[in-house]
Amino acid sequence: MSTDYQRYSTENQAATIAVYAAQRNLTIVRTYIDEARSGLRLENRQGLKDLISDTLMGRADFGVILVYDVSRWGRFQDTDESAHYEFICREAGVRVEYCAEDFENDGSFVSTIAKGLKRIMAGQYSRDLSVKVFAGSCRTAQLGFKQGGSPGYGLRRLLVDENRSPKCLLAPGQRKSLQTDRVILQPGEAHEVETIRRIFHSFVVDRKNEFAIARELNEQCVLNEFGRPWRRNAVQRLLTSEKYIGNYLYNRVASKLKQRKTDNPPDAWVRCDNALEGIVEPAIFEAAKEIIRTRPRSTTHAWPSNKDILARLRRLLEQKGRLSCVIINEAEGLPCSALYSTRFGNIGRAYELIGYHPGACSRFEARRAVVATVTKLGADIVSMVKTVGGSAEFDEAAGVVTVNDALTVAIYLARCRRVGPGSLRWQIRRRIKLNSDQIIAIRMDEVNETMLDYILAPTNELPNGKISFLKRDRAELDPYRFQSVDDLLGPIWRALLAKMSALPGQSSVQSHGSRHGHP
Repeated sequence: MSTDYQRYSTENQAATIAVYAAQRNLTIVRTYIDEARSGLRLENRQGLKDLISDTLMGRADFGVILVYDVSRWGRFQDTDESAHYEFICREAGVRVEYCAEDFENDGSFVSTIAKGLKRIMAGQYSRDLSVKVFAGSCRTAQLGFKQGGSPGYGLRRLLVDENRSPKCLLAPGQRKSLQTDRVILQPGEAHEVETIRRIFHSFVVDRKNEFAIARELNEQCVLNEFGRPWRRNAVQRLLTSEKYIGNYLYNRVASKLKQRKTDNPPDAWVRCDNALEGIVEPAIFEAAKEIIRTRPRSTTHAWPSNKDILARLRRLLEQKGRLSCVIINEAEGLPCSALYSTRFGNIGRAYELIGYHPGACSRFEARRAVVATVTKLGADIVSMVKTVGGSAEFDEAAGVVTVNDALTVAIYLARCRRVGPGSLRWQIRRRIKLNSDQIIAIRMDEVNETMLDYILAPTNELPNGKISFLKRDRAELDPYRFQSVDDLLGPIWRALLAKMSALPGQSSVQSHGSRHGHP
C-alpha cells in the first residue's frame, strides 16, 4: 500500500486473505509486504522483489500466491508489467489467486478479460489521482503553503491550522497529521540566517565564486541543511532560490507518476510572493541573479573543446595522482565533473580518454597490498620456526610455508568491505588449495591496513574446503582463531609433531624454544 483508501491498509488486506485461505483449506506460510510504498514502479517494492526472487530461485515453500486484488501487483503504467510478474510465477509452478475479485483466476476467457481491464483501471486510477493531487497542490501553493521536500538551509517548517495559527515547528522527517493543517516556511536559527547573508555578500560584493564559498564554509566546519559539507551546486541553489527574499515557488520541476524529472519553463511555475519573511534584500538577490545570468555558463558550449578540457583533466591527474568528482569540482580552471559526464556520456569515459583507470589502479593496489601482507606473515613464520630450532622456507609465489620439509601451511588474506550501514564482510578472493596441511586466513580491519586476527585450521577440517566469515558461521571458527602472530607457532609446531609421528621411520622433532611455551 502507499496512501490509498483505508480498505487497502495492510491489515485489511491480510484479514481478507486469511478468510480466503481458511475457506479453501490453505495455510499461510509466508507474507510479503510493501507498506508505505508506491505501486508505480518495482524498484522500491522490496517485498514484491523478494517474492519473485524466492519463486524463481526455487526457495518457495508454497504452491499458491494469494493477492488481495489485481491492483496490488502494482499500478504500473505499462499494463504488461504486472501480467509479466504473474506469468513468471505461474511458469515456476506457483499459482496466483485473487482474494477480493469476483472472478476465479483460472485462465478462462472471462478471467483473462477481467484481469486486463483491472490492470488498465489500476494504471488509470494513478493518472487520475495524479491530476487531482497536482491541482490541489497548485491551489495550496498559491496560498503560500509548502508542498513537501526540504525547506532549504536556514529555513524551518512551521505547522499551522486552517486559520494560520502556529502549532509547532516540524523536525526533519515529521509530517502533519491532520488534513486541515498546513505547513509554511519561516527563517531558522540566527547563525544560519547570518551564514546565508554572508554567502550572498561573498558572491555579490567580494565576487567569490561558488567553489570558493563552499570551500570557505567547509574550512569553517559549517554544514549544509543535510549535515554534509557544502558543494558548488548547493551554493548555487541557495543563491538562486527566491525563498530567501520571501517568495515561494512550486512546480519548477515535474516528476509525475515516478517518471524522470524535467525542468518546467517559468510560465508553468506556481508563485506566491511574500509567502514568508525574507532573509536577504531583494536588491542583493537580483544582483546575484544577474551575475549568474550574464557570466559564461558551465555548459557543453562554455568550454572551447573536448581536447582542451581533457588536457586540463590530464594535468590535474599528474598533479594529484588520482581523480574523483570531488577533486575535479574543487580544482581551479576546470569545468565541473557534470560537464565531463555530459560531454562524454559518463565520467568514466573521460577517465579512459586520458588513460586513467581508477578501477584497475585500485585493484592493482589491493593486489599489491595482499601480496605484501602474505609475504610479511610468511617471513615471520619462517623466522619463528628457525628460532625454536626448526627449518622453514616460504614460497612467495604460492604463498606456502614448508616446515621441516614435512608440514605445508598456505596463507590467504581476507580483505574487508562494507556491504551496508554497520555491516562488514570478509572474503578470500583466491581459490583455497586443499593440498596443504594447514590453512592460515588473515582477517584485515575495516580499512584493510591492519591484521585483525588469524584463522589457523587443518585443511581437512574446512567445511566444503571453504572459510566463511558470515555471522552465522563465525562460532565454528572460534577454536581456530588467534590474535597475534606469536600465537600461531604453537599450533603449527604441534601439527608438525603429529604429522612426523604418524610417518613410520621418521625421527621426532626437537624444540629449543621453551621461552615461547611450545613443546
